[in-house]
Amino acid sequence: MKLYFPLLCFLLLTSSFMDPAMALATSPYCSDKCSTRCAVAGVRDRCIKYCGICCEACKCVPSGTYGNKHECPCYRDKKNDKGKPKCP
Repeated sequence: MKLYFPLLCFLLLTSSFMDPAMALATSPYCSDKCSTRCAVAGVRDRCIKYCGICCEACKCVPSGTYGNKHECPCYRDKKNDKGKPKCP
């Protein structure tokens, strides 16, 4: 047990420096587009997380910070489990 404690502490400390939302937007294209799309979002980390998921699946992100989903039908049509739009 004593051997695992330092490893656990190390993992917790290093993970706190990583931004998990940006880790999902792996391509530079998605990272840049989602940063622009989520620039004025109230909950920016959640916006970037879901935008990254949608961008990786659809390979596009609508322009601007809101609306314009007609530019990317795949992004527009993705729904969550409750039937509401998944992509910000």
